[in-house]
Amino acid sequence: MADIKIQALKNGPLLVKGAADILDSNGEVMQSGSQVALCRCGHSNKKPFCDGMHAKAGFQSVCEKAKG
Repeated sequence: MADIKIQALKNGPLLVKGAADILDSNGEVMQSGSQVALCRCGHSNKKPFCDGMHAKAGFQSVCEKAKG
């Protein structure tokens, strides 16, 4: 099984590390690679990928370990 890690960057995107395919809604490969940044602020012009707009938009996130 592939070793994939997803890291929520403080005030930024989700960073996917490891060999992963990003699929569209039809199951077609949009991008393959060993690292990709996915937008979670909603301001990217390249959704679902991050284009850095989180910084311009002033996106702030809380990245804490889930409790429970």
